[in-house]
Amino acid sequence: MQSLENHFLIAMPTMQDPSFKQSVTYICEHSETGAMGLVINHPTDFTVGQLLEKIDLENDKTCGSTRQLVFAGGPVDTDRGFVLHSTKYGFTTSSALSDQIMITTSKDVLASLTTEQSPDKFLITLGYAGWGAGQLEQELQQNAWLTIKADPSIIFDTPAHLRWEKAIAMLGINLSMLSHQVGHA
Repeated sequence: MQSLENHFLIAMPTMQDPSFKQSVTYICEHSETGAMGLVINHPTDFTVGQLLEKIDLENDKTCGSTRQLVFAGGPVDTDRGFVLHSTKYGFTTSSALSDQIMITTSKDVLASLTTEQSPDKFLITLGYAGWGAGQLEQELQQNAWLTIKADPSIIFDTPAHLRWEKAIAMLGINLSMLSHQVGHA
């Protein structure tokens, strides 16, 4: 099995599940026991500032990061938050996913977001996408997803509404040429 950690899953144009339609999912973990990822291009109408207020974290309301949108990371545990961020150590539950991307689930990263201790770049999701053992591999065989190594600039620097198209463009594929038919040699 080839691990897809630090890769994007790009939904095929035929994907109709509202949680994944035209989605780009960053895969955080992938092993024989299953996979976990965060959808990075489905913003909610909930801002970082509203999230910080809701969980009673003091924050600088004048800081631009309070206007960033929180993303729907997937249909599982939608009340649980995840912060993908540029490399910055010192938070309680951080894990490096690549040289340029970390994930943190502890409240201390949220408390830092309007301070000088904040990671340079971040994206917050509520919920995650999860697959059981062999489920993701089966979906790949059914032609539900395209895959490519993750590019941090798509996560952190590309507007959310352009991430799906930009991820597909990384593959050098013309959207009009994609088919929902599966072929095997």
